[in-house]
Amino acid sequence: MAGLEMPDKPHGVGLFLELRKRLRSGLLILGRDVARSPAEVTVTAGDSSLCIQTPRGHLSLALPAGVRHSQGSCTPTPEGESRGEELHFRLSISVDHSSEEEVSDGVMERLRAKESYCFYCQGCQTRILEDRVFRRVLPLPNGNWNAIVDDWCCHPDPFAKKVLPRAEDCLVGDTFLLLARDAGCGQTLSEEMSPVGAEDGQDPKKPCRRLALVSCKSCSSALGEAVAPDTLKLYITQVVVEPSVGDVRADASLNRSLFLEKTIASRLLELSSTQSTFHFSVQTPDERAFLLLWLLNSDSIIASVPETSVGGEQSISPPALHSLSPGAARALKLLYVSCSDRGILQRDIVTNWEVNAIGHPLLLPLEVCEELLQMVDDCNASLPRSLRCMRSYKFPNLFPVELYMNAAL
Repeated sequence: MAGLEMPDKPHGVGLFLELRKRLRSGLLILGRDVARSPAEVTVTAGDSSLCIQTPRGHLSLALPAGVRHSQGSCTPTPEGESRGEELHFRLSISVDHSSEEEVSDGVMERLRAKESYCFYCQGCQTRILEDRVFRRVLPLPNGNWNAIVDDWCCHPDPFAKKVLPRAEDCLVGDTFLLLARDAGCGQTLSEEMSPVGAEDGQDPKKPCRRLALVSCKSCSSALGEAVAPDTLKLYITQVVVEPSVGDVRADASLNRSLFLEKTIASRLLELSSTQSTFHFSVQTPDERAFLLLWLLNSDSIIASVPETSVGGEQSISPPALHSLSPGAARALKLLYVSCSDRGILQRDIVTNWEVNAIGHPLLLPLEVCEELLQMVDDCNASLPRSLRCMRSYKFPNLFPVELYMNAAL
């Protein structure tokens, strides 16, 4: 099952499972083509698995270590009956305390002072910066600190001057790293000015802001910006950072979509934990909101099996990367709204977030914002219909770094 190819057109969801570790409960959804009534479904606890018997056959769904189904707890609910095309069941689980630990393993958490690192282009795995040792690795202020200064200061902003790193510093932002150029940058990086956008000249009071874009010489992938003559701003969605140990190369096994998913999920998990913020505004470098994200919970365990794959004697185990029909794996559960959506309710949400500065800003290149929107749209489209929307928000599911990953839920 782990080797299934992605179909050209998504089929309906045959089975969807969400387990909540903190609540010790779960939701099981079956399509009407899999079972027509609750009486046709039997759910039992296997050895580290959830066993589901339907008229289509038997399916064994592997659960993460420490998570077990409570025998006899699965009961049908009226929600599915009212929707016509789905059957809904509630069930209980038990969770070992050791499996409740949440660990974020993104590049921001791995960087340490006085250790040597190599930077690679994520697109082609070319080494762009070699053996960089930072005397200091320092966090930059909160993403919206400039707005806070404007609200509280009754005189010109005393912090208007850019915060730049010294020669052996690495400054860590929410989605980027600031570091000094070295002698080898000219061999691996190219630089050009961003084009003038159609909206740049519409407001005469707002100066036209062009960026010095930094790209990989090997594949021309955009990596970041030159914020000063001797300072690079590299986005964590564009580079891979590895310790300089032997002949280590960047991991080429992750495709672009999965790398982006892991990176963003890791940052959302870390920021929600350290700053107790759960609303995020994904913005382009000119600080225009592009996508609004609302993190609901990070303790979900999600599994999804397409309708065409439910049948016969099958055992679904934790998947190979980017498998279409995974075993149960931990996920981040989100609501999202695209800022380009023209619906009245959606526009009201976007306006409310902007006016009240609700979302923690996450700056990303425009191309990455578009990739991220496409990714969450694809995730949302493959959910059961009853879970796709809530009060004009949409649901995707993003998976964090340390467990089995899958972008097709």
